[in-house]
Amino acid sequence: MLCLPSSILFLLCKDPNQVTADDFFFSGLNRPGNTSNPLGSRVTPVNVNQLPGLNTLGISLVRIDYAPNGLNPPHTHPRATEILVVVQGTLYVGFVTSNPADPNQRNKLFTKTLNPGDVFVFPEGLIHFQFNSGRSNATYAARMDPSKENKDARPKHQVETKTETDSSNYQQ
Repeated sequence: MLCLPSSILFLLCKDPNQVTADDFFFSGLNRPGNTSNPLGSRVTPVNVNQLPGLNTLGISLVRIDYAPNGLNPPHTHPRATEILVVVQGTLYVGFVTSNPADPNQRNKLFTKTLNPGDVFVFPEGLIHFQFNSGRSNATYAARMDPSKENKDARPKHQVETKTETDSSNYQQ
């Protein structure tokens, strides 16, 4: 059974007699996004808003274009695993683990420099980033679990601090 949104505003099922091939089609991932912005990157999403046929399928795509030194700053997808393939350029990517099972261990940073054809996966909910470390434009395509990307932006400046706390300050 197909359950296509009746409009972009409401994800109610569309009358099956009104469904057309265009509900399963998107054109535009061949065009680079405009990276003339402070981050030097541009996301082109393909989710249920652009491609109604994705409704209830639990998948979406994105194309991200980067100018040299362009950045997709640290962020998470709380309900999505992301897998990307580099199409052009060189990207430095990474993610940070969270909540190690052993309380004596620290979170770990995993990074890799990727070139065209390389694939990298960001596990669900973990803070991750991408940076164009090359001297030319870079592009990747990625697939995510939900049919509508859910991005949780992290602060641009995250600093780990160790602060000693005097518990007597909290006693009455």
